[in-house]
Amino acid sequence: MLNKRTTLNVGPALIVACMLASAGAHAQDLPMPDQGRLLATGGVKQIEGAGGGGLTPWATITGYGSEDSYGVNAHITQVSTQDYRLRTAGIAIGIADRLEMSLSTQQFTGSQAPLDKLELNQDILGIKLRIAGDLVSDQDSWQPQVAVGVMFKRNQAVKGLGALGITSVRQLGAMDEHGIDYYVSATKLDLDHSLLLNATLRMTKANQMGLLGFGGDKGNQYQLQPEISLAYLLSRKLVAGVEYRSKPHNLGVDKEKAYYDAFLAWFPNKQFSLTLAYVNLGDITIFNPKTQRGWYLSLQVGN
Repeated sequence: MLNKRTTLNVGPALIVACMLASAGAHAQDLPMPDQGRLLATGGVKQIEGAGGGGLTPWATITGYGSEDSYGVNAHITQVSTQDYRLRTAGIAIGIADRLEMSLSTQQFTGSQAPLDKLELNQDILGIKLRIAGDLVSDQDSWQPQVAVGVMFKRNQAVKGLGALGITSVRQLGAMDEHGIDYYVSATKLDLDHSLLLNATLRMTKANQMGLLGFGGDKGNQYQLQPEISLAYLLSRKLVAGVEYRSKPHNLGVDKEKAYYDAFLAWFPNKQFSLTLAYVNLGDITIFNPKTQRGWYLSLQVGN
């Protein structure tokens, strides 16, 4: 017999298996990756594993495969602030410049007392579908590229706070350890002016992206949160930009605020990209009550 907790743990595993089987079936019908799209049009890896900017997903589909092909890549990202460190690693596939599937894991750790032994882990399964527009071919139109996406998130047990009797985000006030984010992104590229603008609207109950669970003592309803990216193409291989990501405030122990960053992304070729950013993550918890600022570094490899 499966208990309730076992059933919840099996669910995401079945979803992952189905996604990988579907991706494999599609890939068998497609030729080898043709890398037919322009350099940098696949974006980099967003901190939750989706293709886009550093903090927010874009309507772009990861990889450089054209409508007759596909692209696969892997990434590793680290964000370090005064008191905390976040590491993200994952893989993603873009099929026919239409469908994107990603799987990533996040590890969040503390370095300053009283949370110096804290460790939080989260798994994220993402699906994105382009539904309208084309980033490159729609240069003579106002039409942006538009995509819709979902992120299935599973928060694992809290580690390092056993002495305080805390082993779950529920004990910090969260209502759930699992959650789903829904979003729609619109991305417009103006090649004549070397500008890219992205706007994302996300429906979420996640606390700190889900690392502190979903919902809480201050609210347990889905909230609509805006996210904005502005990028300038300094050259064909170098992109600079800024991002803003609004977030809900559901927990009394976490004075959650918006994220900001300024980034520089380098695309020496279609197999490799490197992103460096300076980030402002606001307050993380009341136990280290100060604005968390630091560096973001992300490496992406693939084809």
